[in-house]
Amino acid sequence: MLIKKIFTTFILMVLLAFPVTAVGFPSVSAQRFILIDADTGAVICEKEADTVCSMASTTKIMTALLAVESGKLDCVVTAGKLLTEGTSIGLKPGYQLTVEALVYGMLLESGNDAALLTATFLAGSEENFAVMMNERAHELGMTSTNFVTASGLDSPDHYTTAADMAKLAAAAIKNETFREICSSKTKTVDYIEPGIKVTFSNHNRLLRSCEGVFGIKTGFTKKSGRCLVSACEREGITLIAVTLNAPDDWNDHSKLYDYGYSLAKHEEYVPRIPKSVTVVGGCGNSVALRTSPDRITLDYIGSDSKTTQKVFLPKFLYAPIKKGEVVGRVQFLRGENLLAEVPIVSAGNIEALAEEERGFFSRLWDKIKDIFR
Repeated sequence: MLIKKIFTTFILMVLLAFPVTAVGFPSVSAQRFILIDADTGAVICEKEADTVCSMASTTKIMTALLAVESGKLDCVVTAGKLLTEGTSIGLKPGYQLTVEALVYGMLLESGNDAALLTATFLAGSEENFAVMMNERAHELGMTSTNFVTASGLDSPDHYTTAADMAKLAAAAIKNETFREICSSKTKTVDYIEPGIKVTFSNHNRLLRSCEGVFGIKTGFTKKSGRCLVSACEREGITLIAVTLNAPDDWNDHSKLYDYGYSLAKHEEYVPRIPKSVTVVGGCGNSVALRTSPDRITLDYIGSDSKTTQKVFLPKFLYAPIKKGEVVGRVQFLRGENLLAEVPIVSAGNIEALAEEERGFFSRLWDKIKDIFR
C-alpha cells in the first residue's frame, strides 16, 4: 500500500510539473516549413522558412495560376513534340484539349507535359513563360524565388522558400476557379483529339484524410525531396501549410493544422462609432448613425497584438439622407492586417430644405459640387 501511495504521488508531481495542453507545438519531419493565416498572412509557426531551396512540382501552382488568370481556359491547344520527363498525362503530338483540361492535368496528376504545353501556348516558349512567372512572383512579394521551369523539374536557378510559396498559395486560392480545380478529387476531361475521355485523380492524400483541406499541390524530385503546399478551412479560418523536403509530409500537415486551429479565437465586438454626424442643407442638423450589423464575431488565430478599430466617416453629410444609406465604414485590424469591415449607415431620414429655405452657403456648396461633378 505504501508503494502504491508513493507511486501515485510521483505521477501527480509529474503531471503538475508538465501541464497538459490541448495540442503541443508540432514535431515535423520537414527541413523547412511554415504555417500562415491565409487571410492576414500572419505566421503561426515556421522553421527555416526563408532558406532558399528547390520546390519540385509545387512550381505548378504558379503555372496553373497564370493559366487561370490568362482568361484562356476555353482555348483548344494542340500538342507538339513535348520534350519533357517525369510524370505526364500522356500527351502525344496532335492531341488536342483545352487549357482548362491542362490545368486539371497539372494540378491533379502533376503532368509535366501539361505544364510545358500550357507554358508554350501562353508565352511561345518555356523561357518566355518563366519571365511571366517571375514577374508575377515579384508582384506577390516573393522576394527569394526564381522560376526557370513551368513544371518544377530541377534546375540550379529554379528555387524558392517556404515563406514565398505560402504567399503564392494565399494568392492562388483567392481565385475561385483555381480553388475549385485544386480541390477536385477526380476530374474527367475530354481529349478532343483523339476523341477520348480521361479521368485524372488528385495525388493530394490530405483531401481525403485531413478535415477541411481543399488543396493545393504535391511535389517530388530526388533533389528537393517530398514537397507539399496545402490549404485548410475550419471554423471560418483558412490556414496554409508549406513543407519542403519532408519525408512524412502528410502527417506534418495534419499536425500543423491541429496546432494552428488549437490557437483559434472567436471574439464578438461592437463597433465604436459616433452617435450622429452633422447634416448640411437638411430639415435636421444631424442624423443618428448605426452599423449594419450592430456587432461582429471575428475568427482569427491567437496573437499578442490587439484588435483595433478604425472609423472612416466624413465630417458632415449633405441632405437628403435616406434611412439605411451607407455613409462610412469601420475597419477591424489586428496589427496591420484587416480582419473585417462593417458599413456605417444612417439611422433616419433627413429631407432637404426647400429652395427658399436654404441659405447662401448651401447654395454655394451645390455650385461647388456641380463644378467637380
